[in-house]
Amino acid sequence: MAPRKKALLKVIILGDSGVGKTSLMQQFVNKKFTGQYKATIGADFLTKELMLDDRKVTLQLWDTAGQERFQSLGVAFYRGADCCVLVYDVNNAKSFETLEVWRDEFLIQANPNDPENFPFVVLGNKIDVEDNKRQVPKKKAQAYCASKGNLPYFETSAKEAVGVEQAFEVIARNALAQEEAQDFQEDYADAINIQLDNDQQGCAC
Repeated sequence: MAPRKKALLKVIILGDSGVGKTSLMQQFVNKKFTGQYKATIGADFLTKELMLDDRKVTLQLWDTAGQERFQSLGVAFYRGADCCVLVYDVNNAKSFETLEVWRDEFLIQANPNDPENFPFVVLGNKIDVEDNKRQVPKKKAQAYCASKGNLPYFETSAKEAVGVEQAFEVIARNALAQEEAQDFQEDYADAINIQLDNDQQGCAC
């Protein structure tokens, strides 16, 4: 049996400017944190290889700009995504309220084959900030995720590396499942087309 090809998984990370998208990526990929990040202009990406059970995968993490004036630049980057991560700051209620806007925008621009079942993962970041600054209760976020089909939800601190590894493992697994489902659909479509071609060639009409 031939070994399965190494998977390249494209993951888009969305959310308002300042919620910590770049910091989460840097913590996961490079195990470092700095408070000196500049706002992302357009889009940037990092890659990381990891093993999921017996499968080697390469995660390609796309960090798109959170500022509205740059959103139009993200359209091309959404295409071909295997998973979308929605990030908000637990200390910023507005960043939580706009998750739905980011989710809808992604589905419109990425136009996945099966939007109802496309994998999203929600991250509530900056839990290292003192509780008295928190504006979004954990239960409220969990209720939102439940209303969208039980989306995976993690609370993270990019600064203190809390929950980051666990979150990105689930992100990677969801992305891999999406990619394998897509491959199956394409293989099935190819098989149908081959069968149709053979039928036409064998037709004496």
